[in-house]
Amino acid sequence: MLNCLSRQIRALPFTFTASCRLSTLPTLENIESTEIEEPPLIYGGYTNVRQAWVSNLDTTKDNSSAIIDLHPQVFGSRPRIDIIHENVVWQRKYRYVSYANTKVTAEVCMSGKKPWPQKGQGRARHGTRRSPLFKGGSVIHGPRSHKTHFYMLPFYKRVYGLTSTLSVKLIQDDLHIVKNLDLPSDDPEYIKNLVDSRLWGPSVLFIDDTDTMPRNISLALNEIKHMNLMPVYGLNVYSMLKYETLVLTVAAVKKIQERLLYQLHRPDCNYANRKFQLNQQN
Repeated sequence: MLNCLSRQIRALPFTFTASCRLSTLPTLENIESTEIEEPPLIYGGYTNVRQAWVSNLDTTKDNSSAIIDLHPQVFGSRPRIDIIHENVVWQRKYRYVSYANTKVTAEVCMSGKKPWPQKGQGRARHGTRRSPLFKGGSVIHGPRSHKTHFYMLPFYKRVYGLTSTLSVKLIQDDLHIVKNLDLPSDDPEYIKNLVDSRLWGPSVLFIDDTDTMPRNISLALNEIKHMNLMPVYGLNVYSMLKYETLVLTVAAVKKIQERLLYQLHRPDCNYANRKFQLNQQN
């Protein structure tokens, strides 16, 4: 069929084929008059910017008065439940040390006397009850010293774990943004009434861009065990899942977006994703 089509095209007059070529070329006037449309920016499959209300902690009732734009690559990424689970398992294991210890034959506190004669009773021959064949005896190839379960999760799995958890918290309406963490009182009952009236919690994690927290909220949360304060540099997947509600300040949101966007698009990604070594500095 292709051969027949090529023979039919060759049979056409030259002027006809040349005119077809010229008709398909755009003219200079058309090029100047039409504007080139740039494709829309796509952030991980989402083009819509995420938004959230910004409120204050001055009153117990919700007083949202402004809206903040959230970057879709940080707060609107596709949730990866598998990566979130890997981050939780990693955080629970990397600080765990097993101190299990077993005794060899020489360490068992038991008599070394031969349990019965070598011959004459029809029993299997044994030289001591400290043998691993007896109950209460030694253990063969058992753990002899402490063992660490530390390992390092790949770099981008840690980054995507943070973006996935933040996105899930925002989708579930468990992420709230406040202007700052200033409270009018250091009474713990005030923050409890605030959380109850705004339907937060019961466990709440407040995050700011600095580790120097305001005085009133620090004193108020000292007596409340299910609420806590955390700086941005300590943000992790396990803590965000441990507390039901996540409260961020505007400064913390900007800091989180700045750091995570840099890590997602850093030029030295191969260096960041290298194999972890125990003596590395960064």
